[in-house]
Amino acid sequence: MNQLRTLPSYIFLTDDKSRLRAGWRILIAVILTGLFFNIVDWVRSALSMTGPTTNIVGNLIDFFVVTGAIFIARRFADKRSFTSLGFHVNKQTGFDLLIGIAITFLLFFVIYAVEYFMGWLKFDSFAWQTDSPALVISQTTKYFIWFIFVAWNEELVYRGYIMQSLASGLNLTLGILISSLYFGIEHLSNPNSNGMAVAGIFLIGLFFAYAYIRTGQLWLSIGLHLGWNFFESAVFGFPVSGYDRPGLFHISVSGPEPWTGGAFGPEAGLIMIPIVLFGALLIYLYTKHRQLS
Repeated sequence: MNQLRTLPSYIFLTDDKSRLRAGWRILIAVILTGLFFNIVDWVRSALSMTGPTTNIVGNLIDFFVVTGAIFIARRFADKRSFTSLGFHVNKQTGFDLLIGIAITFLLFFVIYAVEYFMGWLKFDSFAWQTDSPALVISQTTKYFIWFIFVAWNEELVYRGYIMQSLASGLNLTLGILISSLYFGIEHLSNPNSNGMAVAGIFLIGLFFAYAYIRTGQLWLSIGLHLGWNFFESAVFGFPVSGYDRPGLFHISVSGPEPWTGGAFGPEAGLIMIPIVLFGALLIYLYTKHRQLS
């Protein structure tokens, strides 16, 4: 009888019975996110807002839905503060964001230079040679703002809630591996995706997770994610995770697809292996005298 009475707590509660097990907490966050998006769709339908949502409005909706769902799950299911996910603000916060952006600029400069000198990439023109400067500035600014929201939402979900919940229920290594694998698999639905793309995104997930491990906060990871998307596409003109958008550089890539990643972009190429290792070295050098916050 004793064992029967304790079975529900064993299934649902952590060993100290202080909160739900990690899997249930993640499930609650997923359900809340889906519920909030459905509510948004219902409100839009009730207001006869049947047209496409503008980028800025869509970004704001995604931000509030994802952040709100994770905030509620963290506060009531995890019984932890939202900031404990890695959002403490201190004197390092701004530096982490800027250094993350700077590191990714250097990484994509190296990718561009390597592919150019290997003859895999041809420079066609600068954006302002084919479009008006005003349009180029407007478009680049919109991309930067959009990628801020993408970086926040994805780091909050993958390196924030999922990885850290799994780490508390299993261990940090499994939390990193499982969340990074899920991060890669989620990109299977992207245009031109394949097994190499999933492997590349998985590797990048490990890279972003390493930034969290070295700092104990998510700000460096967010800076890396923002800079990664922005410099890859909006500046150097590569496809980003299968999406080909006009950048400041207009380029043509014709090198061997196993190395360049082809239409998916560098993330699906073998070039990612040395690049991510180089990026990890830069993170280590930046944080080697750092006390975890």
